[in-house]
Amino acid sequence: MSSRQNPATAQAVTASYWPVPLTRAVVALAVGLAVTFLADHSPRVGLIALGVLGLAGGLVIALLGRGRVRDLTASRMLTGQGALSALIGAISLTLAFTGAGLGSLLLLATLFAVLTGALELYAGIRTRRTVGREWITVGAGTIVFALVLLIAPLDSIAVVGFIGAYGIILGVYLMIAAFSLKWAQGETAAAPPPSTGATR
Repeated sequence: MSSRQNPATAQAVTASYWPVPLTRAVVALAVGLAVTFLADHSPRVGLIALGVLGLAGGLVIALLGRGRVRDLTASRMLTGQGALSALIGAISLTLAFTGAGLGSLLLLATLFAVLTGALELYAGIRTRRTVGREWITVGAGTIVFALVLLIAPLDSIAVVGFIGAYGIILGVYLMIAAFSLKWAQGETAAAPPPSTGATR
């Protein structure tokens, strides 16, 4: 993705939208880096990581993003995505402390990736000429994450590692997208109004 977006990007969302991907990026990077530096890659750690990623990230999308997306259908899709993400995250955190194993982790991580990825991808397709490009990339990447989980070996070290890698990649991309959107909106605000008079 280019470091700066076309100012038209700002037309799909309000000027205050950029903190949404920025906050999502902070959550994803925190989870990804924590998993990377932890020696314990047990299913419990994976469920906690997925729980924090899903619950915190979902609340950011559903609550912080409310009223900041102008396309009504895209806004509803993203709100639904946030709610599903938060629900799966809450279930993951609950199961992490009840002795759930690798099967539960794989099931919840795959559901998270398929459902939230599909909703974000759909929202992106609706607004693909503007900010939707970022949602398409994140949605498609999340679905790829689901495919990786489906073909991954039944090993908790690998699965938890994939969750950490997903968090880091998602976080870096969303961080770039957030500042690109902020800059694009600044350029739009600074642009002079179109001239209505004829020039010679």
